[in-house]
Amino acid sequence: MTSLANLYARAAARIDGCVSESPLLLVVRLGVAAIFFLSGRTKVEGLLTITPSTYELFRTDYALPLVPPEIAAHAATYSEHFFPILLVLGLFTRPAALALLGMTTVIEIFVYPDAWPTHLSWAGLLLPLIVRGGGRWSLDRLFGLEAGK
Repeated sequence: MTSLANLYARAAARIDGCVSESPLLLVVRLGVAAIFFLSGRTKVEGLLTITPSTYELFRTDYALPLVPPEIAAHAATYSEHFFPILLVLGLFTRPAALALLGMTTVIEIFVYPDAWPTHLSWAGLLLPLIVRGGGRWSLDRLFGLEAGK
């Protein structure tokens, strides 16, 4: 059994040495950005004209306590467009990921509490970006907003 553990440890060390954090963070940024951006696109027609059906969804299915449906529709729709663009660019990565995690939390608590496996997978993508930032391949690093390791 020790030889199997040693073989595993050597393979893990080799993989760890071959793949840096930056391409992994880039894939995470692109993946989670796609989830939210495509969701935002379902709420608009044209560039950013919110559809009547979106307002209706926020009056019924997506109704939030204390937030009028029209304001919630605008906030969610624009957030689902703006923050993913920041993630793709790797610009203000940590605050953008934190904003989308906040949106995910609101959706989980007030809209779809039974969809926790989906929301947990979104959180699993957002948390490394909050903790590690956008990585070397980001505008944050290029502009000196994040220090290199």
